[in-house]
Amino acid sequence: MNKLDAVIDFEEMRRVMPHRYPFLLLDRVIEMELGKRIVGLKNVTINEQFFQGHFPDFPVMPGVLILEALAQASGVLAAKTANASAAEGSLLLFAGIDKARFRRQVVPGDTLLLEADLLRHKHDIWKFSTVARVGDEVACTAEMLCAIRRMDQSPA
Repeated sequence: MNKLDAVIDFEEMRRVMPHRYPFLLLDRVIEMELGKRIVGLKNVTINEQFFQGHFPDFPVMPGVLILEALAQASGVLAAKTANASAAEGSLLLFAGIDKARFRRQVVPGDTLLLEADLLRHKHDIWKFSTVARVGDEVACTAEMLCAIRRMDQSPA
């Protein structure tokens, strides 16, 4: 298998994740070890809706969306490890973030490599160490929490 071939393709992600365009920020998963690690890709193009306003003359991917892409990759790992999916009534919720740092701008034409390593999980709360890279350059790092909830469960 080529290093960039999908381990989880777009259609499988649609079953696992509740997100849809324009908010699904993970194009494919290229590496995954259940209960340990995931690596996904986000191809950043000028056609992204957020570039219309952020910023028209100097397009930069918003940091919060880089964090969201990392959270989505983390959520896929949690869901696949826990055998949960949106198609079967589970939601992956962003539950917290610590130590977020931005080190490089992400611009149209970049491919974000989204890496998440599972630090621990207890019950339905999962903690990850994440890194977004463009090539060999680190764009963003953060520790984040993800929670798996049933859609029929109270959000609180």
